[in-house]
Amino acid sequence: MLEPFEAWNGKDATDLPILIKAKGKTTTDHISMAGPWLKYRGHLDNISNNMLIGAINSENGEANKIKNFTTGTFDAVPAVARDYKAKGIKWVVIGDWNYGEGSSREHAALEPRHLGGLAIIVRSFARIHETNLKKQGMLPLTFVNPEDYDRISPDDKVDINVTKLAPGVDLTMTVHPKSGAAFEVPLAHTFNEGQIEWFKNGSALNTMAKAAKS
Repeated sequence: MLEPFEAWNGKDATDLPILIKAKGKTTTDHISMAGPWLKYRGHLDNISNNMLIGAINSENGEANKIKNFTTGTFDAVPAVARDYKAKGIKWVVIGDWNYGEGSSREHAALEPRHLGGLAIIVRSFARIHETNLKKQGMLPLTFVNPEDYDRISPDDKVDINVTKLAPGVDLTMTVHPKSGAAFEVPLAHTFNEGQIEWFKNGSALNTMAKAAKS
């Protein structure tokens, strides 16, 4: 049985690791592959073992091989995400242009939420995937200045002033490089008031359940 996704804790997000900085085309099939994986469509935890396994890591040009900052070792993307989740560490993904292009695959949004992700931060989104992420209580955010993608390294940590989330108001991400001074990056979003409630309550489903009780 699935438990509802947890609601937002009401605080700004700080010291978040970058799970992967994806380079180039990252479609819904890179995020949640089809083929033999589709037999797990009814089992979110099992199908989450394909999360982002097709995305190319900007750090090494390889798929499904990222560094776990807590151990210093390289592992599969879902394995690192699961380790962070077990340690209570929220994470973000950095992505390129038109992130999430492809069929309206709900699991491409469900899996990062299930494995402990907070935000997907990209140069631009495919519209359907952006909406699907919102429905699952994720933060789909875009660089106001697309060139800021190039300023971020996979081993940086980031803070996001989530408490300022409001329609039409940019958020600020503070980037903390492994060496060097911190810097700020403006992030845009397309949340309206109703969608912000999805985020606050943990998902659109949680919001519907809450409304049904009132």
